[in-house]
Amino acid sequence: MCSQKIFNDDNKRSDENNEWRRHSYEKKRTLFTERASDFLESVFSSSDVSILSSEVKSRDFCQFYSNLEIKDKMVFLSMLARQYGLHQDIVLETAKNVIASEERGDAVILRVEERLRQSLVPQYQQLFRNVSRHEGGVKFLVDMRADILTNITSISNETDSAYLRSTSNSVRDLLTLWFTVGFLNLQRVTWESPCDMVQKVSDYEAVHPIRNWTDLKRRVGPYRRCFVFTHSSMPREPVVVLHTALTNEITKSIHSILQTGQFKPIRDGDLPEEDLSVNSETEDSSKITTAIFYSITSTQKGLQGIDLGNYLIKQVVRELQSEFPRIYQFSSLSPIPGFKEWLIMEINRNLHADDIGETVENPLLLDSEIEKLKSVSSSDCTNMYEALKRLLTTHEWVSKEHVCKILQSILLRLCARYLYVEKRRGYALNPVANFHLSNGAVLWRINWLSDMSMRGINQSCGMMVNYRYFLDNTTENSKRYLENHHIEASPEIVELGSLKI
Repeated sequence: MCSQKIFNDDNKRSDENNEWRRHSYEKKRTLFTERASDFLESVFSSSDVSILSSEVKSRDFCQFYSNLEIKDKMVFLSMLARQYGLHQDIVLETAKNVIASEERGDAVILRVEERLRQSLVPQYQQLFRNVSRHEGGVKFLVDMRADILTNITSISNETDSAYLRSTSNSVRDLLTLWFTVGFLNLQRVTWESPCDMVQKVSDYEAVHPIRNWTDLKRRVGPYRRCFVFTHSSMPREPVVVLHTALTNEITKSIHSILQTGQFKPIRDGDLPEEDLSVNSETEDSSKITTAIFYSITSTQKGLQGIDLGNYLIKQVVRELQSEFPRIYQFSSLSPIPGFKEWLIMEINRNLHADDIGETVENPLLLDSEIEKLKSVSSSDCTNMYEALKRLLTTHEWVSKEHVCKILQSILLRLCARYLYVEKRRGYALNPVANFHLSNGAVLWRINWLSDMSMRGINQSCGMMVNYRYFLDNTTENSKRYLENHHIEASPEIVELGSLKI
């Protein structure tokens, strides 16, 4: 009886503590909302419209925002978007006036349309322009948009999410104007470059992580070129980083470029190609005929959706042609992120099609491939889709030469299907493929055992792909892809991707 009373008292105190915390949180939230609202009102007050006043207010805005916790930043930006975005009643009224003016002549229509354009510009757009004019302002806006893109998925309120998305798009539209090729500076990074720039190249590398200083020194050393785009408003801050290898052929393996640790080669003859930089501190330009773009990284999340990599590749091509007159081949050696995930998903769909009453019109495996898999499947596995799934998820094939040989033709064909056939909204499903094809490259060759790091195996079963840039055809290829969804591919890829039962 006594223990029950103690238990009830403890529950009561716990409920009281939770209630106190809830009221305390709500009180803090209310106080912050009031403080933020008063601050925004002071920023957007029109009592003083001098240039000096605008500069002070934009600086105050940056300082206020920078001192907030991330949750408060999202609340603050939602308030900004709601209260100082578009006046929806004015937009609707002006739109009605456009319709009503259709028969009043072109001059009247043009004036009303101009008022409509003005009504569609959010109030905070001018504040963002003012922010961009002071030192560090452009970087502030880039980081602010990165905050929105990073945290918008955690916003449960649909209306707040829509307002934040609108604010993000407004900032993106401004950044698109400021980050055009005319305002970007191409810079080569070498081992002799400022330490902070070299360190940032290492920190930002997302495709093939840099392990140590020796690895970094190799990537900016002989027979390698590391180029970055910087912006005058963000000095010493790489915006895009492009790593290029200078070789005498189109490379099949990333290990020949990185010279990093890897799984033991599975087959004789699968050793990396000759690396021109091995034991060499001086480049022999007469051997350089090919440029391999093996890593391109956009470093600023706030610039997502703004195409900078295309400009960088084109400028680097011109730079290399100027430095090496004999160079004539340009190609990427690209990862295939998402291939294994897509493949497992398709295997599951084929496995469970009967259970959900679905008919698979284009089965994943050919009849001949099913027969091949029977020779390497476990005795307890009668379904070859299940056998393939087990091989891929356990990585059994990596260390077994005979299994690897069986899987080679199967996985190469399925990868060609993924890159060449599978689409989203008419464009390539794979984001890296979409990037290079948009730039006018040709889907040229899929390379077996090209990246046998654990990352490469998990992403793409160890395969990589060459997207080749034929400079005379890139503009036409890009146009056909973007307008007609046509993927320019080599005959080998077309044949592989088109095979059916």
